[in-house]
Amino acid sequence: MAIYDTLGTTYGLTRRPDPRIAARIHAALGDSAEVINVGAGTGSYEPPRTVLAVEPSQVMIAQRLPGAAPAVCAVAERLPLRTGAADAVMALLTVHHWTDPAAGLAELRRVARRRIVVLTWDQAVFRERFWLVRDYLPSAAAYDDTRAVPIGRLAELLGGARVEPVPVPHDCTDGFGAAFWRRPDAYLDPRVRAGISLFAQTGEDALAPGLAALGDDLATGRWHERHAGLLTLDSMDVGYRLLIADS
Repeated sequence: MAIYDTLGTTYGLTRRPDPRIAARIHAALGDSAEVINVGAGTGSYEPPRTVLAVEPSQVMIAQRLPGAAPAVCAVAERLPLRTGAADAVMALLTVHHWTDPAAGLAELRRVARRRIVVLTWDQAVFRERFWLVRDYLPSAAAYDDTRAVPIGRLAELLGGARVEPVPVPHDCTDGFGAAFWRRPDAYLDPRVRAGISLFAQTGEDALAPGLAALGDDLATGRWHERHAGLLTLDSMDVGYRLLIADS
């Protein structure tokens, strides 16, 4: 997680919770009275009933808002919490960063009394539907192949979980990987890329040829001709998934 000691310094510029995605997450948590957020980052999407955040990067912890739930610096694989510590545990866009996802998910199951909510993505769907990695940044897609945990495997490790698609709004305010699927110019902005771990970890040298090709296609109008259908959509399923498991 050392990547977030660098990535996290500008995180707040482009990563603001989207209220529509927040509503999906909070609905998935149900009526849980106490929530622990694992891999919490700066605290995006934490409901008011959050009692503790667990985050390995002090840079991210330092950016939590005043009044946010207390945070402890620790990793998912070794949660410093008693068994059954809270009604629910959530882990949002974080499992792919864990060194041992199986151990981390086992810890979520140990700590949650009633429910676990995980937000992640289905790499097979993401690779096929997200034009940026499919058509311009194959090196980024290849990198994701190495770290994405298959949805079926995640559901199995959670002891059985239902899977819900999370479509991304065209004007999503949270600048994660595919948030700008209808705003392609955003990916040419280094500040946007700096807030997306996929691109930060792939590296600018590897991304440069694809970004140059995207810039050319935007300048000539080829991108808009090729993806005219996208411009009529209000939201798009590019593979993001909620996994909801009950203890």
